[in-house]
Amino acid sequence: MILLLGGTSETAPIATALAQKGYRVLVSLATDVPLETGAGTYSNIEVRTGHLDPNGLVSLIQKRGILLLVDATHPYAVSIRKEARKASRQMKIPYLTYIRPEGMLEAKDMVFAVDHAEAARVAFADGRPVFLTTGSRNLEPYARAASSLKISLVVRVLPHPDSLRACSALGIPKENVITARGPFSLEENREIIKRFQIGVLVTKDSGATGGVTAKIEAARQEGCLIIVVKRPAISEEGAFQGIPALLDYIEILQIVKIDQFVLG
Repeated sequence: MILLLGGTSETAPIATALAQKGYRVLVSLATDVPLETGAGTYSNIEVRTGHLDPNGLVSLIQKRGILLLVDATHPYAVSIRKEARKASRQMKIPYLTYIRPEGMLEAKDMVFAVDHAEAARVAFADGRPVFLTTGSRNLEPYARAASSLKISLVVRVLPHPDSLRACSALGIPKENVITARGPFSLEENREIIKRFQIGVLVTKDSGATGGVTAKIEAARQEGCLIIVVKRPAISEEGAFQGIPALLDYIEILQIVKIDQFVLG
């Protein structure tokens, strides 16, 4: 069986392609936010939800007889990528990762920040309302700056209780919390920017698939300062930026398929 760590829009294409090739696939999602996985179409795709700590990941690999770990989590999911690679080494199974290609971002009209602390400093130094589109995991520096400087902060997060609790705990007004799952169109982004009179957009380079192109173009059209939190460094060992190349390499590994499992 192949363990696919998912949570992005590439989860379903990778899972279904593996299922079509005859592999048994266990898709692991950190949250129970609805996401297409292909499980309803292919009987050889299973889904589990819930955060996995290092011990839980190793235990899952042991219990389910995992032969290959494929990491298709978000490019900014540093912790899980690190733990997944470590667990695969401990269990002596191959680790492969799909890295969503970066967006074609032009630096001439945007500011690149090395982390969220820097992004928050730059964003609120502008003095205009800030639209944060980086999710709920790194809200604190932005919420703290917004409260201290009395500048409006609007956040867009996943429609999940954990996201809402994070916003509430940091004092972000309910009317400034937008719950939705992307990617979002150019017009959807422009509508939010105009509605809240946004002057600064903060985003991550989630790639064209993740909607970063539409966000940045919307911010440009509305005259916003654009701040991009840089991607963390990812090891190139076992990494693929194209799904076909990833699938071809998995075939080379000769992982046991359904028919081989049954006959064996």
